[in-house]
Amino acid sequence: MSLSTYINQKVLVITVDGRTLVGKLISCDQVTNVVLAETVERVIRPADDPEGSTELEHGLFILRGDNITICGLVDEELDKSIDWTKVHGEEIGSTKHV
Repeated sequence: MSLSTYINQKVLVITVDGRTLVGKLISCDQVTNVVLAETVERVIRPADDPEGSTELEHGLFILRGDNITICGLVDEELDKSIDWTKVHGEEIGSTKHV
């Protein structure tokens, strides 16, 4: 399936090194390089971490296809209803095989 059907929609990307990025997909190519606009990185903290989870704004963000593990559409209504600073969870970790 081509990501071109997701153009101008909000997507969530998980990178090989375990980062979670959310933004509007504005461009992609045949090797899954993507360009996101209005990109936010969600840094989810473990339950025992006293510091709350955060969202870091990155704006325009370019990702190489070989650094993407998964890319999917975001249910925007559901996404807006969640206070991401109160979400806790375990780190995804790297998916890179050495």
